[in-house]
Order: sequence, then structure tokens, then C-alpha cells
Amino acid sequence: MTTDDGEGTDAGGVDWDARAATFDEEPDHGLRDPEVRAAWAARLKDWLPGDVLDLGCGTGSLSLLAAEQGHRVTGVDRSPAMVQPARQKLAGRHAAFLTGDAARPPVDGERYDAVLVRHVLWTLPEPGRVLRRWRGLLRPGGRLVLVEGVWGTVSPVGIPVDRLTALLAPLTARVRVERLSGDPALWGREVDDERYAVVALRE
Repeated sequence: MTTDDGEGTDAGGVDWDARAATFDEEPDHGLRDPEVRAAWAARLKDWLPGDVLDLGCGTGSLSLLAAEQGHRVTGVDRSPAMVQPARQKLAGRHAAFLTGDAARPPVDGERYDAVLVRHVLWTLPEPGRVLRRWRGLLRPGGRLVLVEGVWGTVSPVGIPVDRLTALLAPLTARVRVERLSGDPALWGREVDDERYAVVALRE
């Protein structure tokens, strides 16, 4: 969930190490509510093949769902305080967690069937360059699974779906958009902002 060069701090100055202790209290972060958990599990079952790289993995809630579905998971997060509970959640499973920058994952040339990134790309400078780097982490036929949105009305933050699909256009023609705002089970409540997933295949 963190991306900048400062340990545990993102480009906007958010200290994710400090937020780690309460991060899972949000319904779509900790996935403690059975309905929210089931909603995300259903989406991941449709989105994810094979070995998964979960970038900006936070406390590992999506990683855990993927591992429960039989995927081998590697998670990366800038915040050591986020990585620690992720390791605890997935202890004994086919999973590994690394402390590092989601924009430049420290995976030593490994390749994956899916790169899963939720609510991270919008925080990164030069997202087009980052997407090319992430595409290079995919095996042939692999897919980028990008969950993003635009939040807030006075000073909205995020990345609109049209901008993200335009950034992906030079990389692949096989892009699917799923609108997520209308599924309150994913968020634990009704939402009225823009939330979506983009699944982009490496051809």
C-alpha cells in the first residue's frame, strides 16, 4: 500500500507504518465481514490464474484469499509494519512477503501469471512507465489485475478508468473493465464514487 522511497511512507506523505495497526478495521481492508470477504473471493476467483504477485499488498487480506484458492502468492509492500501481519496471516501457506517498492518490485527476475494491484497505481508518478514494468513481470498469457478508482468530491484523488485504459492501450488490446461501485458487498456499504477493476492480458 506504500510506494515512495521513505520507509513506510508514500508519495503523499502518508505513514503506512503508523496506520498498520488499524488498517484492517476498514471493511474492504481486513475483509473480516463474511459478506465482504465472500464478495472479494468471488472476484479473485474470476480474475486470477496461477502464481500471483500482490503489489502494495498491505496486511495481506487479498493475498490470503488468493492463497486459499490455491494460488502461490508473493506480496510486496513498502511498509514493514504492513508486511508483518501479512506474514502472520499466511503462515504455513505457499506465500512470501517482501518489503519493497511496488513500482519497482524486488523479485529478482521472477515472472508471474497475475500481477494484482489494488488502490496503488494512482499514487505513483509516471504510471505509464510503471505499467510497462509490471507487464514485464508477467509470463506470456498472464494478466494485470488493477483495482482503482476516483475518491472524493471536493478534491478528488485517484485515476479515472478512461485514463488507465489509455495508458494500457500501447501494451495490450485485450483489456476488460469491471465497474465495482455498484456492488456494496465489496466495500461493506453503498458507495457513490468511481471504483472499478481493469484486467489486461499480456498477449
